[in-house]
Amino acid sequence: MKSSVPLNQSISGVLDDDITTIQDFFTFAPDLCIRQFQLKTGDNAVLVYLDGLIDKSAINNNILYPLMYEVESISDIWSSSISIAKTDVATLWSDIENAIFQGKSILLIHGQTRSVILHTQGWPQRAIKEPQIESTLKGSHQGFVETSGQNIALIRRYLPNRELKIKEYNIGSRGNTRVSMMYLEDVVQPDFVKEMEGRLLQINVDAILNTGELAEFIEDHPISLFPQLIMTERPDSAAAHILQGRIVVVVDHSPSVIVAPVTFSAFFQSVDDYSNRWLIASFLRLLRYVALITTISLSAVYIAIVSFHYEVLPLALLISIGESRAKVPFPPIVEALLMELALEMLREAGLRLPGPIGQTIGVVGGIVIGQAAVQAGIVSNIMVIIVAITAISSFIIPDYDMSSSLRLLRFPMMLLAAVFGMVGIVIGLMIIGAHLISMESFGISYGSPIAPIRLSDWKDVWIRLPMWKMKKRPVSAHPTQLIRQGANREGEDQS
Repeated sequence: MKSSVPLNQSISGVLDDDITTIQDFFTFAPDLCIRQFQLKTGDNAVLVYLDGLIDKSAINNNILYPLMYEVESISDIWSSSISIAKTDVATLWSDIENAIFQGKSILLIHGQTRSVILHTQGWPQRAIKEPQIESTLKGSHQGFVETSGQNIALIRRYLPNRELKIKEYNIGSRGNTRVSMMYLEDVVQPDFVKEMEGRLLQINVDAILNTGELAEFIEDHPISLFPQLIMTERPDSAAAHILQGRIVVVVDHSPSVIVAPVTFSAFFQSVDDYSNRWLIASFLRLLRYVALITTISLSAVYIAIVSFHYEVLPLALLISIGESRAKVPFPPIVEALLMELALEMLREAGLRLPGPIGQTIGVVGGIVIGQAAVQAGIVSNIMVIIVAITAISSFIIPDYDMSSSLRLLRFPMMLLAAVFGMVGIVIGLMIIGAHLISMESFGISYGSPIAPIRLSDWKDVWIRLPMWKMKKRPVSAHPTQLIRQGANREGEDQS
């Protein structure tokens, strides 16, 4: 039953009436604790909080004990007699209700028309561990958790600078999710901050439960297959993007943050690129772009060659493929679709099952199904090899969202190859390229620095030059401060 007291009304100061109002607000809430006690001054008081969202040791040692045995007068309570890191004063029931849901405690005193909000949050949370998706060999092994305060602290450890600014917003009429926007004020483009703030304030939903939901509300092209925001679970990666002039959005309850604005090439950069020597990192970077082309077009090229352009193959290879396909009753497109769909099913099953079982299903299932399908004459040996290479190529892409998008692009590319041959593949690649060039992320070109061409940014696109060669931040991010502080090496002049 809804309370008859409006939320914009102030507390009455009569303790019994205020307790009744709180009980009306929180009906059917067995975790609501209303703890009545008497101050040392003799006044009656009550402490209200939700059990499970507070730190009980702080309640007993830092609040109740001082109030019952140390406070000499009511005026001391409004100053600093309570040994809690942060306190606020509230008079409206709306502020009190929101504070209780956020894990804070409310102190009400008989005869006082204002309350004390005590920051006693202490909800259950997991330990900081390495992210499973974005694992690294030489980089940091810390990952974000589901508490925004800890995630902000992790980023602050990498950027202990007064220019690091944080703006907080509450999104959701029911969930009231806290969303924090972080950026370097002297580096980021002010227009990006205004645009991000405007998009966040326009969201009108019940609740935001994770970063994926928030990303759909603020991205520029929601129907595009390509991700336009980076979602990372690594504090070092988030700090690196902030240093480049980008914005990081931290969502409470979510173990990942949003990075904006981004370009297409940013999805092929990994933390390990900057932990390894630059020659090794450059080789791996080029390998990812080869994997990009392989993931999209290898199956389609096989279909086009076998169906239309078999004359381009050497005779020995053509005879081998012909012998392999002699018993296959399906055309190449059906053969490829069967294997690709079976591979996606195995991959999804391996993700959903527990770790050891999932790995077993992925390896054993792939071997058994592939071998059985070949022996049964459903698919050819060469098709199994093509699908395996395509799958391995998709796993090389460091960003999970981009990897998933590229895997889906294989299917329309295979259909184009089955209908138009190599001409269809060229048409498909042209459509993808035109789409990437036409997209924008918060006002910057998604294809930059490749289209439009910005040669100064190519030091960290196709390859990764030595760190002491990259004296400037990426122009694609439109930073207001282009020169990196302290980027010179051996006394070189940055000017």
